[in-house]
Amino acid sequence: MGIIKVENIRVYAFHGCLKEETKIGSDYRVDLEIKANLKTSSESDELADTVDYVLLNKIVKEEMQLPSKLLETVAKRILKRIFIEDSLVKKATVSVSKLNPPIGGDVEMVTIKMTERRKK
Repeated sequence: MGIIKVENIRVYAFHGCLKEETKIGSDYRVDLEIKANLKTSSESDELADTVDYVLLNKIVKEEMQLPSKLLETVAKRILKRIFIEDSLVKKATVSVSKLNPPIGGDVEMVTIKMTERRKK
């Protein structure tokens, strides 16, 4: 097994329970950690034998553009698509962070983190 990380994917999106959040939008950060068998790709040196982080970035950007009330919903969609679109992924963890959330205080970010394993 090996780990591929795609960190600090920056996205502007329109998630939240408040009407203002869905109209004005906000800055978000997404981090991925993917576990997969990297033995073949480490020997073949072929992109087709590994998890393509360009695809991972594309999935995150596309799913972040679909407005949701909750970050949990967005994270679940990202995880679901990763498992659908790349059969090499055995386990995935996604963190979705809303930067400068409107929660009445000086808070840098709020983050939700979800992990799923491929069902056999």
